[in-house]
Formats: sequence, C-alpha cells, structure tokens
Amino acid sequence: MKRLLTAVVISATTSVAMAQTSSTPTADNPTNNAISPSSDNNTSKPAMGANSFTEDQARSRIEAKGFTKVSGLSKDSNGVWRGKGMKGDAMQDVALDYQGNVFGK
Repeated sequence: MKRLLTAVVISATTSVAMAQTSSTPTADNPTNNAISPSSDNNTSKPAMGANSFTEDQARSRIEAKGFTKVSGLSKDSNGVWRGKGMKGDAMQDVALDYQGNVFGK
C-alpha cells in the first residue's frame, strides 16, 4: 500500500512540474513573437502584422523611447503606426510595429 501511495505522489508531482514548464506564449514568455520582451527591437525594420495598439498607446510607447512632440500618427496598410517625433534636436520619422518595437530615422 505504501508503494502504491508513493507511486501516486511521485506521478502527481511529476505532472505538476511538467505543466509548469509548458511553453504557453505570454507577454513574459520570449516564445511569444507578437510582443517584444526586451527594450531592444526584434527586427531591423518594423514587422508587418495586425496591430492592436490604439493611437494613444502607440504615442505612449514612442514617447517612452525618448521621443517628444510625437505627431501625425496613422496606421499604414501593413499595421505599422507611423508619424513624426523629436529626438534630441532633430525631427525624425517614427514607427511602432505590432510587436511594440519603436523605430526612428
């Protein structure tokens, strides 16, 4: 009886441990390619895709990357928010892709 109980406990513990290591995409899980988990861009140019950011959210993300006077934001046909923003003394083109990556040039 003790052996059966021990086997059940070990089996249950192993199942719980395996469930905790499953790869379910979340904002904190780097396997979720839709959201950039770090402050670095995932790509060298804005990624095309369905962008769920609102204009205010796009502006906030761009401003969080050091841009001021963000203006003229509009979402293009590739789902990328594009506009203008000031960084330092220069007005630049800015973009925000669906992953949350900010680009300036």
